Amino acid sequence: MALSAQQIPRWFNSVKLSTFINAAQLTKCFPRPGKTLLHGFSVPSQMSSDNCFPQWGFKTYRTSSLWNTSQSTNLNGQENNSTQSTLLPSVNERLQKTQKISSFDSELSLEELDDLPPLSPLQPISEEEAVQIIAGPPLPPVSFTLRDYVDHSETLRKLVLLGVDLSKIEKHPDTANLLLRLDFEKDIKQILLFLKDLGIEDNQLGTFLTKNYVIFSEDLENLKTRVAYLQSKNFSKTDIAQMVRNAPFLLSFSVERLDNRLGFFQKELELSVKKTRELVVRLPRLLTGSLEPVKENMKVYRLELGFKRNEIQHMITRIPKMLTANKRKLTETFDYVHNVMSIPHHIIVKFPQVFNTRLFKIKERHLFLTYLGRAQYDPAKPNYISLDKLVSVPDEIFCEDIAKASVQDFEKFLKTL
Repeated sequence: MALSAQQIPRWFNSVKLSTFINAAQLTKCFPRPGKTLLHGFSVPSQMSSDNCFPQWGFKTYRTSSLWNTSQSTNLNGQENNSTQSTLLPSVNERLQKTQKISSFDSELSLEELDDLPPLSPLQPISEEEAVQIIAGPPLPPVSFTLRDYVDHSETLRKLVLLGVDLSKIEKHPDTANLLLRLDFEKDIKQILLFLKDLGIEDNQLGTFLTKNYVIFSEDLENLKTRVAYLQSKNFSKTDIAQMVRNAPFLLSFSVERLDNRLGFFQKELELSVKKTRELVVRLPRLLTGSLEPVKENMKVYRLELGFKRNEIQHMITRIPKMLTANKRKLTETFDYVHNVMSIPHHIIVKFPQVFNTRLFKIKERHLFLTYLGRAQYDPAKPNYISLDKLVSVPDEIFCEDIAKASVQDFEKFLKTL
């Protein structure tokens, strides 16, 4: 049946009300840009567009209803024309207005009808249509973990497949928010291809991205510029790949900062360009870590332990970790080796790995050798035992080749300490 003149305003009001309801529901379901959750995660609108409410099939019912109305208007048109001439003038005018409104309905195309909003989100549907509705799991409005968003984000799913540990990244809300908004194809894929070209293997990407999660906020051209700078300093592709694997934040440093760090080590340690390059390749954390421990340890070696500058150069090029070692550990190890074991500076310089060994291990072996009467560390005398063998070999070899005793004897002795 066609809409009457009195029903037209009601129909338009229903359409406006339905539009308002839909807008309110969308505002409630989809947070505004910049709205953050309790844990600092912000939900992107595109992630929840398919999950707020199911498809109710409003278009089918609306189209069917108005299409029947249009057909009813056409069937009654001839009958109205035949009786129109016999009606009174006032009735005839009202009939003409009704026919104009009916013709307005009939002029609406099906495409225009499909674009109209649903009359009501509570409109009933048939059981057949209800069975066909597939409602996905709802997007949690508040969460303390990225795990709740993995099913809704292609980016998070693929990062998990790469081996990225999201439990460590979610401790940093800003980075977690960034990952929720990044598109894998547009934002992530180009970074991954860049890392693979750099020499990072597939099975290393997960560990790398877990540590340097901020690389996704870096501009790709800046990353390429930093690699080009290292190449200009004669670092080979293999060297750069090794440095990036061992110090994942290296690529997040600007060219100016990298240049300042290289200049500092070359000047402070008075090393050649080649020695400086070899030093940072073996310990690339020197370029990304704090310089304060390095400056402090250099003073300790010179002023407290009494090593000469060339001796310090020799030791740190052999054991680069000596530059960042704990100051207390350094002084305690030197005091025991030099003052208790009576080993002079020049022999310690030849075997700097003693500073990279746990002090209790040195004490146990030295005391056992003293008990056996074999604690002889002077290379000019018979039965000489080098610091290298003392600290580097396993217990079996130490007992058999150096102490000339069994492992059981060594274990019994340790129980007496």
